[in-house]
Amino acid sequence: MQITEVRIKLMDEPGERLKAFCSITFDNCFVVRDLKIIDGATGPFVAMPSRKLTAHCPHCNMKNHLRAPYCNQCGRQLSMDNVPTDSDGRAKLYADIAHPINSACREMIQEHVVREYESELERSKEPGYVSRYDDFDGDYHDRKPAQRGADRRHGETRVDQGHRQRAPHGARDGSAGRREATAGPAPISQEESLPNEGFGAGIFPDDRG
Repeated sequence: MQITEVRIKLMDEPGERLKAFCSITFDNCFVVRDLKIIDGATGPFVAMPSRKLTAHCPHCNMKNHLRAPYCNQCGRQLSMDNVPTDSDGRAKLYADIAHPINSACREMIQEHVVREYESELERSKEPGYVSRYDDFDGDYHDRKPAQRGADRRHGETRVDQGHRQRAPHGARDGSAGRREATAGPAPISQEESLPNEGFGAGIFPDDRG
């Protein structure tokens, strides 16, 4: 398995240890995103993408981040005594989403990413510099529908297509809650006097001719 591409997004925050985010591609077919490049005591190191650990509220069973002072659902105060610890006794608040399982792989990622990070720092000094990580974020959604359809026909699809906005549902016949038409100077049919009250109505203008 080889790292075939690294994309870096530099963070311009003076004094912060977080120096950049990055994505890495393995064998031109698998991408891991949101790795962090952090300034350590001996130089930059790579932290794997992670998520905050959660625990259930003892009162309403709602999940909350560890060390949250109050429950997001019922508002009751939470105990700080149920925080797990690692082998060194430190509180464990995050869990890696993806990570290497041996030192050889970890060292390969570390070396490759840090080398690309240093190259990105040099590129950032050039006029008109643009991070490729940002381009990767929006390159699919910035295309026209016809281009996206062509990509799908050629097998170029993205995992996150399920998050695209869906069109609203149409109105259902005989839906409950429809108001009766009010009497006026001239009789107006219920269909003409009331807007479409189905789910999603009002989001888009009425296209009826």
